[in-house]
Amino acid sequence: METIDFYTILTIAFLGSFGHCVGMCGGIVLAYSSAKLDPLTPWLKQGFSHALYGAGRVTSYMLIGAFSGALGAVVAATPLQRGILFVLTGILMTLFGLSIAGRPNWLASIEYSVSGTKWFKELFGRLIRSSSLGSFYLLGVLNGFLPCGFVYFFAITAASTASLFYGAVVMGIFGLATIPALFLVGSLVGLIKSSSWRTLFMKFSALLVFLFGIYTAIKGYYLIVDPSGINTPALFGCTVC
Repeated sequence: METIDFYTILTIAFLGSFGHCVGMCGGIVLAYSSAKLDPLTPWLKQGFSHALYGAGRVTSYMLIGAFSGALGAVVAATPLQRGILFVLTGILMTLFGLSIAGRPNWLASIEYSVSGTKWFKELFGRLIRSSSLGSFYLLGVLNGFLPCGFVYFFAITAASTASLFYGAVVMGIFGLATIPALFLVGSLVGLIKSSSWRTLFMKFSALLVFLFGIYTAIKGYYLIVDPSGINTPALFGCTVC
């Protein structure tokens, strides 16, 4: 995975967490914080509980990433096929960027929520009522598998790596980068959920997603016209891999 890919993915995930993830997952954080923690709970225990929840989400995301990367490896067995995968991925990324910016917001239509189903309510309620530290981790795991447009975007990015390992790395970066925003939801909820701040973060992350999509499509184009990579020029200081 190229350096530019790593930092771009990290930046998109971090900014997107304040714009998108707070709205999608902030309610769950507030729910377990109010039900399972109280002002008398020691600060270290509160911090450890939030860390376990974040670890659970990262675990789910890395499993999704590993599966997506492995699937990409099957689909893109040759440089030519990988080039085609890059182009298709790049096109999807640009569409995601436009949707995140709300032009049009078709992400909302595919973010089908399972949180209203009977099995989810029962499992969520059981974990909320539990007093064990492990329940925080399991809540994170459960949250990580909830349908989410940003998860779809990073899963597609993971698939484009055509690698089980790097697919897991991509989703792991995504999960880790979203922890700070959700960790601060309880204490800074007024600021983070402010519409003006969220709109700013969303628009900037949407622009990065759009540009990263174009960059990915260009990488794919060069792999298609020159699968050997011998005559492939450097893109933004990085050779196409």
